[in-house]
This record gives sequence, C-alpha cells and structure tokens, in this order.
Amino acid sequence: MQVEVWLYGPLARYRGGNSYAQVLLDLPEGTTIGQLLEKLGIPNEERGITFLNRQLSAMPGLYPDLEVELHDGDRVGIFHKRSMWPFQYRYGAAAHESMRKALQGREKGGIHHSYRT
Repeated sequence: MQVEVWLYGPLARYRGGNSYAQVLLDLPEGTTIGQLLEKLGIPNEERGITFLNRQLSAMPGLYPDLEVELHDGDRVGIFHKRSMWPFQYRYGAAAHESMRKALQGREKGGIHHSYRT
C-alpha cells in the first residue's frame, strides 16, 4: 500500500526538508502509525498535532493513534510538538475515532490549554 506523509517544521529534517517535507511510502498492509514513525525515525516525543486523512489523530501528550492501522491512499500530516495549531483548523477539527475515545476518557472530557513538553 502507498501512504502520503507530510512532515512540518523541524520534523521535515527526517526527510531532507527545511520547513516541510512530503514523502510517498510503500508500506506493508497493516502498518500502524507507530510503525510509520519508527520507519521514518521520528521519536514519538517530537510529534505534536497529527492528522490522518484530515482528522485529528494526536496532539502533544495525547497519542491514541499509535495502533491505528493505515490503508492504501491514506494521508498523514505530522507537526512538531512546538508547532502552532494549523490555521485551517482553528475553528474546529474533525477527530479520528481513536482521538474521540481518548478525549472522552480525559478529565472533563476534553482538551486543556497547556501541555508539558
């Protein structure tokens, strides 16, 4: 299967980019986001806001997507943990099922305005 990955900010260096990098990867069926990060050599601790097919799948300190399986044609966008929230999503973002479940289990059922990095 083929997956399109976009790396933003300092993470672009993992694929030779400066401020962003785009890469098409051929991966075995059943590859997870955690395995994708491993293949790219990106430590999970450097990862910030992450989108899978335009749905929020992770954010600093909350990574419920590590076991999510990727599929042919998926598009993954990974921002560095110190990157700002992409302006396109300032007024709300669709959340991946794994993120919705993780948020439901959090104190007060949501996102907090400060994170430890």
